[in-house]
Amino acid sequence: MATFVISKKLSGHYKYELTSRRGKTIFTSNAFELRFECEDEIDLFKKSVDKLFFMRFRSPSGKFYFKIILNDKEIAVSRKYTTQLLLQKGIDEIIKYGPQAEFLDFSKSEDIFPPAEDIFG
Repeated sequence: MATFVISKKLSGHYKYELTSRRGKTIFTSNAFELRFECEDEIDLFKKSVDKLFFMRFRSPSGKFYFKIILNDKEIAVSRKYTTQLLLQKGIDEIIKYGPQAEFLDFSKSEDIFPPAEDIFG
């Protein structure tokens, strides 16, 4: 099953990603000033999967990617894929698992490791 992951960028803005059940990023959202805006858009995304439009592109290096359009607004850009088949699999995974995907919030800047001074003296 896919998972939405909310995180904080170095600029202080928030973003969310949809990751596959294998942990690979499928797409990354645009930036938001407030964390709850991410949650609101995830909820809208999950309710509106049938209304999504996927614009397909090819980069100058030959990789394939897509942009997700909802209500005439670009909401996310996919990662780069090496083939059109893999790109289509990414889209299929969004349609199949997106509506029931849970979300994880990694936007809090709590350190999981103690300061180096505490360890090394």
